[in-house]
Amino acid sequence: MEQKYIKLYDEYTHSSDMNRRDFLDRLIKLTGSSALALAILPSLENNQAKAQTVAADDKKLETKYIVYAGESGKMRGYLATPKKLKKNTPAVVIIHENRGLNAHIEDVARRAALAGFIALAPDALSPLGNTPADMDKARELIGKLDREKTLKDFIAAVSYVKNYKNSNGNVGCIGFCWGGAMANQLAVNSPDMKAAVAFYGSQAKLEDVPKIKGTIQFHYAELDERINAGIADYEAALKKNNVKFESYMYKGVNHAFHNDTNEARYNAEAAKLAWQRTIKFLTDNLSGKKK
Repeated sequence: MEQKYIKLYDEYTHSSDMNRRDFLDRLIKLTGSSALALAILPSLENNQAKAQTVAADDKKLETKYIVYAGESGKMRGYLATPKKLKKNTPAVVIIHENRGLNAHIEDVARRAALAGFIALAPDALSPLGNTPADMDKARELIGKLDREKTLKDFIAAVSYVKNYKNSNGNVGCIGFCWGGAMANQLAVNSPDMKAAVAFYGSQAKLEDVPKIKGTIQFHYAELDERINAGIADYEAALKKNNVKFESYMYKGVNHAFHNDTNEARYNAEAAKLAWQRTIKFLTDNLSGKKK
């Protein structure tokens, strides 16, 4: 897949000024024909049918949809835990991309549960009727969310898993893209957030860095110019304020390289390594009992 097509798709999925018709028109111009544009389109878009790294009925897990109280009202979430939930189990909040809570993010929650965590994936679109099947509609709805209320909805999710049965009270989060930005915001705004993992997410405001009390791990894609533009200043501010962090840059890969439902951008090698680093980081920082 040529990089120019991926770059256009990334611009489309992160722009409020480009609708689907505009995107398709530009894709046709780039490819030179409608036929070629339509041929590569399925590879550019996410295919939720591929979201089965861990089976939904895996016998080692307990999964269910739950409702918790958020700033916006009743929030829906997908909860995955080990079947034999031991005492003093750490917890993580899984934060979706700008497509809402879909099959892929639920799969990521199951992966985290298999690794030994209580994993909750909230649906940020709960106040707007939950995540629709139409990805473009979900992206449109994400743009309509109240930012402050949405942040508080995720802070409430942190509190929910902190107090869940057999939780050790230590909570982390893993966020992707839009969720990566939210992971940075939770690091700033949630006093219970001990360890945040941000996959290719926009950085928090530099003036907010002194508020961070936990530790952060970053995963960036070398070809992701939009997000990478903020790395240097953010890391300088983290160092200045003695915030512990780990930062990894994955060579030759694109934004969303961890999303295995996206054929054009997924990179299996980078995704596997990033996930291994994520689980080790969260285990190291959350496994101890709450002080």
